[in-house]
Amino acid sequence: MPRINDVGGLDGFGPVLEELDEPPFHADWEAHVMAMNRALIGQGIYNLDEFRDAVERTMSHESSYYENWFRAIQTLLKEKGVV
Repeated sequence: MPRINDVGGLDGFGPVLEELDEPPFHADWEAHVMAMNRALIGQGIYNLDEFRDAVERTMSHESSYYENWFRAIQTLLKEKGVV
């Protein structure tokens, strides 16, 4: 079964709209989630492939980009027995 990000060869998604004045983060907590992810990968708690897999397994279309990242991090920390 294809995963949410497996869209290779599919049409109809429209152009990617670039928002020139868009900030990298809309709230401080989003930057913290990114920093936490980089730190956990850097410490060897999990690797980038595991993170991507967790994002795909736990993704919700109702959630924001960084909410999905945070959910994936929580999942991996539980699965790895860290929390």
